[in-house]
Amino acid sequence: MKSLTPHQAFKAMYLYLHNLYELTGSEDLAGLLGSMSLLEDGMPVDSACWEDWIDAIEKIKSEKINLDIK
Repeated sequence: MKSLTPHQAFKAMYLYLHNLYELTGSEDLAGLLGSMSLLEDGMPVDSACWEDWIDAIEKIKSEKINLDIK
């Protein structure tokens, strides 16, 4: 499997959460999805979402966090 760019991975996470929202109708997910929605420049409405996303990627890449996901 080919690796995803950070932007592709963000879009994949958005799609996953959007599908979960469609199944549940969760207002919490709706709010999160609203702040994660991408603008024309490809960046999220809430710039903090992107900063948090990049921070999460860096933590996983540096193995500073262990989620015990196998």
